[in-house]
Amino acid sequence: MVFLCYPACSTCKKAQAFLDGLGVSYTLRNIKAENPSREELAEWHARSGLPLKRFFNTSGQQYRALGLKDRLASMSGAEQLDLLATDGMLVKRPMLIAQDFVLVGFREEAWRQALGIQ
Repeated sequence: MVFLCYPACSTCKKAQAFLDGLGVSYTLRNIKAENPSREELAEWHARSGLPLKRFFNTSGQQYRALGLKDRLASMSGAEQLDLLATDGMLVKRPMLIAQDFVLVGFREEAWRQALGIQ
């Protein structure tokens, strides 16, 4: 299992504490230092069943600076994936990637369900 996070992000810290508290084993990956590749993002998007927009960090400075709120709708999926792959700070975090699920953003109940924890 891979846990993608940005160490300074409070939500990422909360998600990591959640995983650690449950004793979940994972590989930690700093999303800023090791940006997901286009291929990884495409695979995770396909496996997640989520709209591609959910993979964008819509509250991030980079998202606002690039005016993506107004631009995303006119971009193709391929263009969006290319853009996401340029900067880890554009990618929604935290993410938890396992063989049978991809979780984007931390919602404790959804993470508990995916991990099979009541």
